[in-house]
Amino acid sequence: MTRRLVLKATCGSDDPERCNQAFTVAAAAVAAGAEVSLWLTGEAAWYGAPGRAEEFDLPLATPLADLRDVVLAGGTLTVCSQCAARRSLTQADLIDGVRIAGAPVFTEEILAEGAQAVVY
Repeated sequence: MTRRLVLKATCGSDDPERCNQAFTVAAAAVAAGAEVSLWLTGEAAWYGAPGRAEEFDLPLATPLADLRDVVLAGGTLTVCSQCAARRSLTQADLIDGVRIAGAPVFTEEILAEGAQAVVY
C-alpha cells in the first residue's frame, strides 16, 4: 500500500514561508513516490489560478509555479469550494488539472486508511 499524504495550505502571500513550505513538502512527497493531495484554502486558493503562482516571490525558495507543476504532474491539486466562492473563482478560472471540492471530500481523504494529513 502506498502512503497518501494530504496537505492543506491555509495561507498565501500573507505568510509566504508557510505557504511555500506546503508546496515544497507536497512536491518532495510526489518525487518520493507518495500519493499526494494538496488543498489550497484561504489566500492559497489564488494559486490554483493561472499566473498567480508565477507572481509569488520568496528569496532562496524554489519557484512556487515549479512546485505546483510537480504536484499537478504526480498528485492532486484542489481549491476549497468555499474559498473559491469567496474569491469569485470558478472551475473555468483555474489551471487545467486543478479541481474545486469541499469539506466532505477533504474529510474523506484524511480519514482514508493510511492517510497522513498535514496543515500549513
